[in-house]
Amino acid sequence: MAKIAAVMGALEVKRLSKPGQHPVGTVSGLRLFIKPSGAKSWVLRTMVGASRKDIGLGGYPEVTLAMAIERARDAKDGIQKGVDPVLARRATQSNIAWTFKTCALAYIETHRAAWKNAKHAQQWENTLETYVYPHFGDKHIKDVDTEDVTNAIRPLWSTKNETMVRVRNRIELVLSWAAAQGYRPKGFNPAQWRGHLDQVLPKPSKVNKRTSFEAMPIDAMFTFLHRLGMIEGMSARCLEFTILTACRSGESRGALWSEIDMDAGVWSIPGSRMKSGRPHRIPLSDRAAGLLDTLPRLVNDDGEFIDLVFPGRDGDKPLSDMSLTACMRRMGLTAVPHGFRSTFTDWVAERTAYPAEVREMALAHAIGDQTEAAYRRGDLFDKRRNLMNEWVAFLESAPAKGNNVVKLRAA
Repeated sequence: MAKIAAVMGALEVKRLSKPGQHPVGTVSGLRLFIKPSGAKSWVLRTMVGASRKDIGLGGYPEVTLAMAIERARDAKDGIQKGVDPVLARRATQSNIAWTFKTCALAYIETHRAAWKNAKHAQQWENTLETYVYPHFGDKHIKDVDTEDVTNAIRPLWSTKNETMVRVRNRIELVLSWAAAQGYRPKGFNPAQWRGHLDQVLPKPSKVNKRTSFEAMPIDAMFTFLHRLGMIEGMSARCLEFTILTACRSGESRGALWSEIDMDAGVWSIPGSRMKSGRPHRIPLSDRAAGLLDTLPRLVNDDGEFIDLVFPGRDGDKPLSDMSLTACMRRMGLTAVPHGFRSTFTDWVAERTAYPAEVREMALAHAIGDQTEAAYRRGDLFDKRRNLMNEWVAFLESAPAKGNNVVKLRAA
């Protein structure tokens, strides 16, 4: 009889990180398998007849410890009754109608936990529901061919190219996943671009009409910020904070009081909220810190402080991604919040002597190649603090023009 390992609790399981198989107790043979990549899954190692088999019970944390224990017990009960769990699963899977939609939904659920946020999964679901399922969502995955793919993306390839490029890529990933699962033949993928669809569709660069985010001219910033300061409301304050810190609007909308050290004048954003996936520190100028001092600290129904710096109407949720744009539209402007990062970039390049790497660090952009990144340990924080103070000083200074210009005469 297999020896049962020491029983682990849910917290102990959560802390496991070393690659390999970790017995968790309660059910003999139940282990948490951790790949070198960090992916985790449950495995039941047990005897089925005269053979030892590893039976997959699902990925962690989607399948919790309690669920894994229950599945392991069910599998062992079935074995005692003469049922091979592996063969039974294969028989069940063969009876499922693995349509493209079924596979797509399975792919999304498999990868949902690895994606940065729920919005990414929603984008997958919405684009496939809109542009793919009406064409071949109900078709068996093994029968999806090039004609199906092109019928779905060709009509909008020129008018909505950026979206269709994403759709094509998502179709390709779903088909590859299905082939790896054995639901369609391995090898040729009818949605692949290079050497296949690039022969029948125009290159995206030839038809993509996307332009850069519209930005505010450098010398218009003083007047704009003055007008913005006269507008009341959380959206206006969040937009002002976004400009003062040169961050992305999503980072400011999701800002938490627990991320901000007012004494040190530092805003530390965790990697989970950054586009790059890396933690980022932003030095707060006196004006940015002063803006934060004016904001109310809201409390929930239990009397506890809400951690959000810029809460939306519900209080416990951030401002929506359109709230800052709507604020600008009410001011009669066509520029977008992200465009202020372009304005900041232009100002640093044209009006200061700061090196490009200081500017890129301030924008939380990757600098150089992987080798350079591996050797770069600092984040140029002190230089960036000086840069952000100069940025605010520029924003608070009226541009020299007309009767503001002082003529200098030679001695």
